[in-house]
Amino acid sequence: MADPVVSVIVAAYNAMPYLTRCVTSVAEQSIGRDALQLIVVDDGSTDGTGDELDRLAESYPDLLQVIHQPNSGGPSAPRNLGLDHARGEFVFFLDADDYLAPEALERMVAMAGKNGTDIVLGKMVGVGGRGAPTSMFRRNQPRTDVFSSRVYWTLNPMKLFRRELLERLGLRFPTDLKIGEDQLFVGPAYIHAAGISVLADYDCLFWVEREDSGNITLRTGGTEPRLAFLPRVVDMLLENVPPGPRRDHLAHRHLTVEVQQLLGHLVREPRPQQEKALARLAEAIAPLWHEGMNDRLSAMARLRLHLVRHEMLDEVLELVRFEKELGRRKVATPVHVENGRAYARYPFFRDAARAVPDACYDVTAQLAVRHHVTRAELRGTTLHLAGHGYLHRVATEDVTTGLVLRERDSGTEYRLPVTHTPTPGLGADEDEGRYAYERAGFEARVDLTAAADGEPLSDGLWDISLAVGAQGLTREVRIGSKRAGTVAGEPATHVVDTAEGLRAVTLYTTKPYGNFTLDIGERKHEVLSHLGLDTAGWAPDAPAELEFTGRCTLAARPEGALTVTLEDGEGHGAAFPVREFAGDRFTVRVPVTGLPAGVWRGRLRLGDWTVPLPELPGDMAPARWRRRGLPWYAKPAPARDGKFALRVARIELLKGVARRIRP
Repeated sequence: MADPVVSVIVAAYNAMPYLTRCVTSVAEQSIGRDALQLIVVDDGSTDGTGDELDRLAESYPDLLQVIHQPNSGGPSAPRNLGLDHARGEFVFFLDADDYLAPEALERMVAMAGKNGTDIVLGKMVGVGGRGAPTSMFRRNQPRTDVFSSRVYWTLNPMKLFRRELLERLGLRFPTDLKIGEDQLFVGPAYIHAAGISVLADYDCLFWVEREDSGNITLRTGGTEPRLAFLPRVVDMLLENVPPGPRRDHLAHRHLTVEVQQLLGHLVREPRPQQEKALARLAEAIAPLWHEGMNDRLSAMARLRLHLVRHEMLDEVLELVRFEKELGRRKVATPVHVENGRAYARYPFFRDAARAVPDACYDVTAQLAVRHHVTRAELRGTTLHLAGHGYLHRVATEDVTTGLVLRERDSGTEYRLPVTHTPTPGLGADEDEGRYAYERAGFEARVDLTAAADGEPLSDGLWDISLAVGAQGLTREVRIGSKRAGTVAGEPATHVVDTAEGLRAVTLYTTKPYGNFTLDIGERKHEVLSHLGLDTAGWAPDAPAELEFTGRCTLAARPEGALTVTLEDGEGHGAAFPVREFAGDRFTVRVPVTGLPAGVWRGRLRLGDWTVPLPELPGDMAPARWRRRGLPWYAKPAPARDGKFALRVARIELLKGVARRIRP
């Protein structure tokens, strides 16, 4: 029998009624049952899980393999047993409480195959109030690694693993841990994987919170289980990753997530146990932390680690209470601004008795910039912008906000002044109105012909930012993602008249972030895509006038600059401005009675941009008129490559008479 593509391994303990949905979700996978092996290990269940598995095995005899064993006390042993029986090219660990979306395995296998990766993370969705990891699922990542992405922030084993990787590394789940066993399995797999994929545009795994809170990670409390696995995870990093930025990237997760979670359990324990646990925690994290990591950490994390490393138990307990209240009230902590730095007023700030360094409170780089655009439009060669911007928790005093235009490829930038405008009441709807931003408004008029230190902006993609400043602090933010409903984000291409001639300028918002950029010189938005001609023929009410219809979807163009231009190849030419518009549709008439004799060809012209005129219908009747008493005509001439050609000539009277009298 051919080996399956994926072996799905489920460790089940008292998993009713969730188990049935879990198994069914695997059986109904779009990849097909022939490509699957489902191994469910019943870990000594007492709630009917074993009986339900036997029933399901009868329903799916070629898919489901059930193994019954005495209770082992955790998911490690049943997962290991399932892995021993796995035959698939890939392995997927699924908890009995959870379930898969119909196309999950097919999509993940396809991503691994296309990109040659060893691990695929499928997007997880929380169900029943259970929180699911999100930071690594903001976009698809066909091929990444653990050091240049956020994948390390999800260390549960519900991933697609290439089985060869697991066997080569000899990976199994440690059976002596109540929690954290998955970190010692997934961590090394991440580190040694030949590429990792992230599938973020399809909800693959539904992570369920049981109504009885029976998920093992939710019911395993206290500091002891966490202090049992954390030193081993630290040792795993020390053994597998040399010192440097790569190790620091992974250590960041443990120095923030694990430490914070452990301290949350610490507050509920007796004092003697708290003292011992804090000392063990300080010892465990010591090999990972160093001063050079401070820039990676939030101020709260720096403060937390300082208190832990110095075993300041009372201060740790107070900080945990402070964080809990902070999360409950959702009111941001005030900041102290001094000498161009901002410090959060967390507990013990500048408390002489504790002597905690100011660096533990420095939030300058973390200050959020809030902005809102109420106007963004081009009028002629002037860009008009308006809105507001402020630093969260910093009052708008001594405002220095300005505009920044930066060319994306070259990095060339120009900083331009704005007019500061009042914004009464701004801030009243957040942080319980604790902070006010009364002068956060801005208005800017940017003349594109003089914005480059008095010279025109060069061709390029000019990203628009706001350098928001107050009280000596400045943070830069791209603007546009937050804008009024009346402010358009779709590309608006203008052709503007400058001293150097007509230039193309497009104001648009980037994808997916929605920030404003100026495209000068058609880097991304071509003028010709906005111009087109549909028909050509004699005007119905003027038989000696050609009528052309077409479209022009430009947001703006100089009056009279769009013309139909005719040339006869002998140095003669004529231009006819387009003046009749109905929305983006236009009609232009070309009287031919004034054209000299010759074969005329033509184009729709806007400066240097041209579109060939359409070919005249071959059966179009000639137009006739008299000029200075003599008869003239115009009719289609033989075309070149299907393009417009019109012959204008005088009727030769003698030749006409001769044709009439010829016998």
